[in-house]
Amino acid sequence: MTSVEAEDHAARGRRRRPRREVSAAVRQPDLGRVVSSLPAFELVDAEAIERIHQASLKVLAEIGLDFLHEDARTVLKAAGATLGPEPERVRFDPALVDHLMAQAPAQFPLLSHAADRCVGFGGREMVFAAVASAPNVSGLGAPRRRGNFKDFEDLVRLGHMLNAVHVFGGYPVEPVDIDPRTRHLDCLRTYLTLTDKPFHAYSLGRQRITDALEMVRLAHGLTPEGLAAAPRLFTIINTSSPLRLDGPMIEGLMEMARHRQIVVITPFTLAGAMAPATVPGALVLQNAEALAGMCLVQATQPGAPVMYGGFTSNVDMKSGAPAFGTPEYAQATLVGGQLARRYNIPFRSSNANACNTVDAQAAYESSTSVWAAALAGCHLMMHAAGWMEGGLTASFEKMVVDAEILSSMAAFLQPLKIDDETLALDAIAEVGPGGHFFGAAHTLARYETAFYAPILSDWRNFGAWTDAGAPDATQRAAAIARALVDAHQPPEVDAARLEALDAFIAKRREEGGAPPL
Repeated sequence: MTSVEAEDHAARGRRRRPRREVSAAVRQPDLGRVVSSLPAFELVDAEAIERIHQASLKVLAEIGLDFLHEDARTVLKAAGATLGPEPERVRFDPALVDHLMAQAPAQFPLLSHAADRCVGFGGREMVFAAVASAPNVSGLGAPRRRGNFKDFEDLVRLGHMLNAVHVFGGYPVEPVDIDPRTRHLDCLRTYLTLTDKPFHAYSLGRQRITDALEMVRLAHGLTPEGLAAAPRLFTIINTSSPLRLDGPMIEGLMEMARHRQIVVITPFTLAGAMAPATVPGALVLQNAEALAGMCLVQATQPGAPVMYGGFTSNVDMKSGAPAFGTPEYAQATLVGGQLARRYNIPFRSSNANACNTVDAQAAYESSTSVWAAALAGCHLMMHAAGWMEGGLTASFEKMVVDAEILSSMAAFLQPLKIDDETLALDAIAEVGPGGHFFGAAHTLARYETAFYAPILSDWRNFGAWTDAGAPDATQRAAAIARALVDAHQPPEVDAARLEALDAFIAKRREEGGAPPL
């Protein structure tokens, strides 16, 4: 598939998906692909962005980064980087950074075998990813518990059914009841059979990524050349802040780059812990590490799709616990978006919170995170639905609450249409002074479509609400999550492709799967 054909394939996904009625109790706005009409907000001026950039280049040139893998050091040395004298240290001349970063593409698609599930990164499109990588899970009538495969499958079912989830950003919860050597085979097969939305593969060594690439190729019915023609898989690469990139992540990064799949470089820079205790200082470290990782992608495969990941927040200085949805997190997100635009590459952010239960704190911290991401011009919002407790828990109820937040944001981001029809002068003339618009022809013609239809909101007055003994928002979210999981129907999978996929999985099981980390 050529790049033009890939873009045409992705463009077909911009069609609205048909609304799937699940039950009378569940209604969802049909988001389709979300394109923002807002200009990106600039928290600091161009001079400040340049100071952060220059400070980052100084870090890379004078201090450098430790790359804990010989292959990476070899590739970077061949590209012009300087090694040593420390055993694993790599330093970058500013001109080399400029040269490598200039090769990174500004826009690219992420394709599914279903055209209406394709998304794109770059421009004004925003892509929402489900919660990822939590060790615990809560909801569906059970208390907080360790990650397991049954809940993993149900979270995939829920994410598939929620219109506000475009992609899966990793295992929603880690199924620790499955052998870690073959866990990736089970989880990736689940993605390929329970949903047709694009997904992520973990860069935990070369073998897990090569397995993921082959499974996607088989399930999508592609040749190796067809897989490399356009991205169908993405991965998140976290630096080991400060200033270190570990071996398993490097192996995954380089394998994905060689196959021209999407690599998202995301430093894990928490101010006061793994980064300086100021937002600008933490951003310098984030930017230096992000640049180093993106340079490795381009040195490995010039023109491979890469994304700038921002995850800088602060810690609670009394306990050391990560804090999310804070003013500092929002500031770092906004400036991260500005830095990504300086390098003309897509930007990844997150819907993050540090709350332990689905309550008002969870909602307002997530709202802060979502607004910051939207204003920053975020292209990929990781953990957009279901993330709790600073990433320690995936919550079924929070996935539904977040779907409400995301759907509302998507509606807000649509351009406001101003024309003769929406100005409604005929309706104003029809009603005249002292009347009401409930029965006006203009209103009746828009009865079903006039306004945003919420998933969770209960707008009855207090008396009617209390008389009916109505559930609160969290209880309503629990009921909706249960209804959606129960109503899930897997997409059709080509029988021949499924047979080839299962044969590959069986072969890899016999070979012992991936080596332990």
